[in-house]
Amino acid sequence: VQLQAFGGGLVQAGGSLGLSCAASGGTFSSRPMGWFRQAPGKEREFVAAISWSGGTSIFADSVKGRFTISRDNAKSTVNLQMNSLKPEDTAVYYCAASRRATMSRYEYEYDWWGQGTLVTVSS
Repeated sequence: VQLQAFGGGLVQAGGSLGLSCAASGGTFSSRPMGWFRQAPGKEREFVAAISWSGGTSIFADSVKGRFTISRDNAKSTVNLQMNSLKPEDTAVYYCAASRRATMSRYEYEYDWWGQGTLVTVSS
């Protein structure tokens, strides 16, 4: 499975930005998907994940209520809509796919990773 994330950019605090991740080369519709991020000087952390069907999702406490995740299995894409952005949301955002049956908030349970897209939130 190859993943490509895009949609990053510069946005002011309080603004919104949508990220997308396009998958190819595999069975996208059966795979749980996740978004992670890595801020400068910090370890990569979990942001959100969605089940293979799109019916269930989980979020990090830091983004709950501000971010939503969705997927379109017909188009092999997963999206992360980010609202009420804060400067601390600044990071490189990565999408990931898992060969496991259920979604996860743990990096080691994801098998394929996109190249990352930079989100910068100015204060």
